[in-house]
Amino acid sequence: IGGVARSSFRTAVALTHLGWDVHVLAWTKSLSPGVLESSHPEQHPPFQGASDPRSYADMNRLTLHRLGLFSNMDLSMQHTSNVLEWLHNSTAYAATWGHYVYPAGYMAVVFAETAGIPSTVSARGNDIDRLMFPPGDFARLMWTLQRATTVSCVSKELAGKIEMLLGKRIDPVVVSNVVDPETFLPEGSGTQLALRETLGIGRDEHVLGFCGELRHKKGLPFILAALRESQRVGPTCLLVIGAVRPREQAQLATFAVEFPEIAKRIVVTGHLERQSDVARHFQLCDVVLQPSLWDGLPNAVLEAMACGRIVVASDAGGIPEAIVHGKTGFLIPKALLNNLGKAVQDVLCM
Repeated sequence: IGGVARSSFRTAVALTHLGWDVHVLAWTKSLSPGVLESSHPEQHPPFQGASDPRSYADMNRLTLHRLGLFSNMDLSMQHTSNVLEWLHNSTAYAATWGHYVYPAGYMAVVFAETAGIPSTVSARGNDIDRLMFPPGDFARLMWTLQRATTVSCVSKELAGKIEMLLGKRIDPVVVSNVVDPETFLPEGSGTQLALRETLGIGRDEHVLGFCGELRHKKGLPFILAALRESQRVGPTCLLVIGAVRPREQAQLATFAVEFPEIAKRIVVTGHLERQSDVARHFQLCDVVLQPSLWDGLPNAVLEAMACGRIVVASDAGGIPEAIVHGKTGFLIPKALLNNLGKAVQDVLCM
């Protein structure tokens, strides 16, 4: 679930198109600790209803392994090392790709060094920021970046940050996130009134959108403030295309106590399995918000833009590489996100 999962899916499929057999090892809490399940993912939801079936012509080259997590990551990584060794004995892997610096990237480099094969670590944004500041594991971050054969990342900003940490030029490979233009596209002639009614959104109500897992990193307090301030230009609701992180529910509860009527105008869809459904909900939005405090290059920004939505975002991470302020969206300095509500009001009044 989420942008990192979607980018890992795209990466695995792209590697099969290059003629590689790809084994994906994913940790999960849905299996008992230490249980390993292997399958071919043709029938998994991301493949169902694909806009271009030709994109998945090499699915026989893709194997998915899910491994149940233990109660702590140290035990899980030790067990993962055993599983990788066992899989390697039967498959003879030629290289590893760690998607996200920790724990996946670290595990990929450890295994590659042990097996004597090359490794790629793919930095996504939040992983670098999370580990480089206390209480992050700076030593493990640096070891992973230094020992990886190749480092890739999603933005030029992140490439510069990696080189700053290493203290030398390594020219990380920038592999930007992408969007399927046959799924994410501007709405047609229909106004999607039925979907608005299903969600309880009024016909004349402004819709502020957010896509993903709403949490502090994504600017939750500023989004709530923008929802409250936007009421000044007319009835406005917040459509969360996704979910709210459990640990942030207390903040929503506090907001509901202080502003009960406005809190009723927060509509949360829950996780949407199909990308076509995500696109339909994007098409309801007047403005899509992405006031990240730190980020890589969010899929949600690219998807909203592909759907023809106006995006108001922070200038965190690689977002300025996708949005030209005043031309293809609006940017707010990440240090001044208290101005988000005013910016949204200005856009709604245009």
